Amino acid sequence: MTDARTQLIEHITNEAVFHGDFTLTSGKKASYYIDLRKLSLDHRVAPLIGQVMVDLIAQVPNVDAVGGLTMGADPIASAVLHQGAARGLSYDAFVVRKEPKDHGRGRQVEGPDLAGKRVIVLEDTSTTGGSPLKAIEALEKVGAEIAAVAVVVDRATEAQERIEAAGYPYLAAIRLSDLGLDPQ
Repeated sequence: MTDARTQLIEHITNEAVFHGDFTLTSGKKASYYIDLRKLSLDHRVAPLIGQVMVDLIAQVPNVDAVGGLTMGADPIASAVLHQGAARGLSYDAFVVRKEPKDHGRGRQVEGPDLAGKRVIVLEDTSTTGGSPLKAIEALEKVGAEIAAVAVVVDRATEAQERIEAAGYPYLAAIRLSDLGLDPQ
């Protein structure tokens, strides 16, 4: 386990896991909530997320860009872009809007031209896999090739199964067991 990964797990465990009664984006109920945005936008932790995710996606060859559905993926993509650049890697970042803009160029995918490019779809915390799959739908419309889906924390629900059933490799940097949590 890398030092960055150990530090990231400590930050998540101590600062981003909240216990109580929560409703997840999926509508499911949970007795804990992992609020990664609290950390992905924190100057101490964002670089760690970038380092851990760059390590995770290093196993995927020829990746041109990273990103995902706004908002959860945005700071993760930025962290990967910056930490990758610090290592001499040239990952671009992109943002996928939930819906195409109704003004300007009407784009749903913002950033560099992704036609013919290999991309990794990112997500902060994965529960159902719905956000990455929605991003993939928009990315395929612009001609991107989906190399994998990579998440910071997998909640051990159905996300991995849904994404793999759709034909995409699924990578997770941190599992619930790493955080001392049980699947719900």
